[in-house]
Amino acid sequence: MAGVSAAGLWWIRRGGDSAEASGSSSAARPKYAIGETLERQGPAAAAAPTSYREIEWDALLPKGWDPLAPLKGLDLAQMEDGDPRAQAALEQAKRYWQEAPVEPSLDGSPVRLPGFVVSLGGEGEAIREFLLVPYFGACIHVPPPPVNQVVHVKTKAPLQGIRTMDTVWIEGVLRVERAETAMGDSGYAMREARVEPYLEPRGERR
Repeated sequence: MAGVSAAGLWWIRRGGDSAEASGSSSAARPKYAIGETLERQGPAAAAAPTSYREIEWDALLPKGWDPLAPLKGLDLAQMEDGDPRAQAALEQAKRYWQEAPVEPSLDGSPVRLPGFVVSLGGEGEAIREFLLVPYFGACIHVPPPPVNQVVHVKTKAPLQGIRTMDTVWIEGVLRVERAETAMGDSGYAMREARVEPYLEPRGERR
């Protein structure tokens, strides 16, 4: 089964929710719980042979950095929505995530990474720029992940039929580069990225 990212865990602790991936053909699309990540498919997942190294989102986290440090000791599931302690913890977490360190050794690495799209263009239009995030609902239903868990992606050619929360692979040279967008900040960038659909492993979802 797909996992739940550490950064999205605060929502799960609050009780969580599930939603359907967006798009005109949503009836045929898999449903994800908010905070849910994608199942790793392994080295044979590429549609064609590739020289890009497949990585997981944890590789973007510097060793020893804990995304949940601001939430330690808090039982968010037992707090009411208006609890000032929960609100204060979330605000502290947002600041902590915005200042998150990146992994410098990845700068210039040719990599391949799966995730969810957060469009930076108009929905329903061809897009050339988006954020890639590790879990469903990020930047839409819940706050943005730490900046070291967001990749700012630009493509050479416009992408048709890609919408927010669609699942894709990106492939290209990863750069350590911070950016601020209307949907959230990012700590990594990929330019002239190759993008292809991510398909759930057979039998994973119905």
